[in-house]
Amino acid sequence: MSERAFLGVEASATGRRWMGPNVEEARLAEAMMQATGLPQALCVTLVRRGVEAAGVAAFMAPSLRELLPDPLSLRDMDKAAKRFLAALAGRQRIAVFADYDVDGGASAALLLVWLRAMGHVATLYIPDRIDEGYGPNVPAMEALARDHDLIVCVDCGTLSHEPIAAAKGADVIVLDHHLGAETLPPAWAVVNPNRQDEDGALAHLCAASVVFLMLVEANRQLRADGVTGPDLMAMLDLVALATVADVAPLVGVNRAFVRQGLVVMARRERIGLRALADVARMDQAPNTYALGFLLGPRVNAGGRIGAADLGARLLACDNAAEAAAMAERLDMLNTERRDIEAAVRAAALAQAEERGLDGPLVWAAGAGWHPGVVGIVAARLKEATGRPAVVIGLEDGIGKGSGRSVAGVDLGAAIHRIAGEGLLLRGGGHKMAAGLTVAEDQIEAAMARLGELLARQGAGTGGPADLRLEGLLMPSAATPAFIEQVEAAGPFGAGAPAPRFAFAEQQVSARRVGESHLRISFGDGMGTKIDGIAFGAFDGPLGPMLENPGAQRFHLAGRLEMNSFGGRNKVQLRLEDAARA
Repeated sequence: MSERAFLGVEASATGRRWMGPNVEEARLAEAMMQATGLPQALCVTLVRRGVEAAGVAAFMAPSLRELLPDPLSLRDMDKAAKRFLAALAGRQRIAVFADYDVDGGASAALLLVWLRAMGHVATLYIPDRIDEGYGPNVPAMEALARDHDLIVCVDCGTLSHEPIAAAKGADVIVLDHHLGAETLPPAWAVVNPNRQDEDGALAHLCAASVVFLMLVEANRQLRADGVTGPDLMAMLDLVALATVADVAPLVGVNRAFVRQGLVVMARRERIGLRALADVARMDQAPNTYALGFLLGPRVNAGGRIGAADLGARLLACDNAAEAAAMAERLDMLNTERRDIEAAVRAAALAQAEERGLDGPLVWAAGAGWHPGVVGIVAARLKEATGRPAVVIGLEDGIGKGSGRSVAGVDLGAAIHRIAGEGLLLRGGGHKMAAGLTVAEDQIEAAMARLGELLARQGAGTGGPADLRLEGLLMPSAATPAFIEQVEAAGPFGAGAPAPRFAFAEQQVSARRVGESHLRISFGDGMGTKIDGIAFGAFDGPLGPMLENPGAQRFHLAGRLEMNSFGGRNKVQLRLEDAARA
């Protein structure tokens, strides 16, 4: 027998069934509340994270020292660190070949900043998304090998057998996290937690975390020789940015990386990130939202539609005037990217709707769609449909696409498999995101086969996912102190969703903001009122339901946050769903 819907909401404004704590979660949360004195709604969050009462204190204050894995637990790590240090000691010429996204840019910046602190300047090379595509290519690697002794490929390279073989005369180190094949490229070292001969314990790391671990090992080897390496704790802002922007799950050491990285970022010591925060008009302490939606997209903008290396150069920049100019340029490119994205999104959604949104895969392909925005559009289709999505841009008979997946469905493995079956020219990635290149006349067959593989994993078996709620709150309980306690259980993001709370039978006043947003104020008639915001509410049914509430009362659900607008701190509900009471 299925559990009863929370507050009796079987179908909300967004078509979801509301689900509160189950019997076991409620029992464990009650016991935790009695043992710790924490609010029960917060205890539900902790129970759902697998935290036991005895481990609450350690979870609420994660220690990087305790959670940091031994770098040498990854294969080839010792070889990679020793070769890297040998190049430094021998004043050899080092090139860093990076992917053009945030993870690649942050990974490159980590190496460039570390080497600069040791008095060494390395060459940065990031391929053009349109002209060269993702990852190492033969001409670029041949050219770099002619002028360098060591090439370090970050956030790419695990599947680049031919390009790495073409790097004659130079050694190649790969520091990556993308899914590996049965055979590895002919590199000096391939450090990747997603190699097939790894145990998967660190599969959740992004590439910047892998780079960071190599630098930890490099510092350790330097220390054994009596040399002090650069301050790695001061570089965790870059690791945090990459972890959130690459949608790596915020569990285990990733949680500690982001938690500590946000503290470092708040000091505003990294010139490039400070300039970027200023152009993004960040007026409060950084959080995961700022990393994922304000800073990340701007760093990405250069790789999507501008100069591919602009984001990495900004993150590594040590000149304030240059950083300000690059940040302004990235901000302009991000605005341009949004306009391009909006046009592609509308066309892709219309095509996907015509094809049908009830299968295991949602996909669309179109001529002239900019390859720099297809990944973002795929993410929007995934969010709108609750299904894995692939969006492909076509040019000269070749499609370059990007996909985004849902929890529990490994898109990268499925795309890697159909590439091996010959339906794609190339393809790979990780569980939640992947890229592909396909001949135009093979798209229908490739997407049909991909849909089959995803269906076997359970994709497309239901409608909108249930909305999981931590519990019921009175408006008077939603205080700044309560939000501070909730934030201590964070940071929240992929693999660690922010807790959602319900407010029952609320009186609502509402007004439309701009074209699609909704601002509300609500209360239960007992005195306390809370403001709320629902972004994009009029792109779906939520805005029309609440715009003219009259005397009707509503159940409301969403995430609590502090709004620091205008220098005043106020509790705010990030409204996600509603139902008539």
